[in-house]
Amino acid sequence: MTGHCATLVRWIERIETGLVAVLVLAMVVLAGAQILLRNLFESGLSWADPLLRAMVLWAAMLGALAAARDDKHIGLDLVTHFVHGRTRRVLRVATLLFAAAMSAAMAWYGVGLVRLDVDSGAATAGIPNWVIEAIVPVGFGLLALRLAMRAFLPPRSDAPALAPELP
Repeated sequence: MTGHCATLVRWIERIETGLVAVLVLAMVVLAGAQILLRNLFESGLSWADPLLRAMVLWAAMLGALAAARDDKHIGLDLVTHFVHGRTRRVLRVATLLFAAAMSAAMAWYGVGLVRLDVDSGAATAGIPNWVIEAIVPVGFGLLALRLAMRAFLPPRSDAPALAPELP
């Protein structure tokens, strides 16, 4: 990668990580406030629970993108523990491309979901549902792209998918 491209990639990764951190922190603060309000004052914020559910969806998608970026995504790669060399590389490419294709399909169907909610005009906590659900096609689309790119790059981590047994 050229210097400018590498710098841009690092900035995108920092922004991505920062968004996940801010989102999780906001979820903890909002959920904590909700618990305190319910237990101490027998009240709560009527919009907090639906907003927390939306925030969980966003955090999950952004977390999946970060995991794929760092090659730490969940992988069902039992066979790769028994093969080595070229066969292992071919299986890695095949599984990542399959995961990319499934993510692309989820993005496609996510667009349909968002279209349904754009037409319905429904809202959660004052936010149109289609805005909340927009992370589904966008997130899965980006995930498909990232997984396809990772298929042709060397693994970022040598960490095994399963932790070794302790003595």
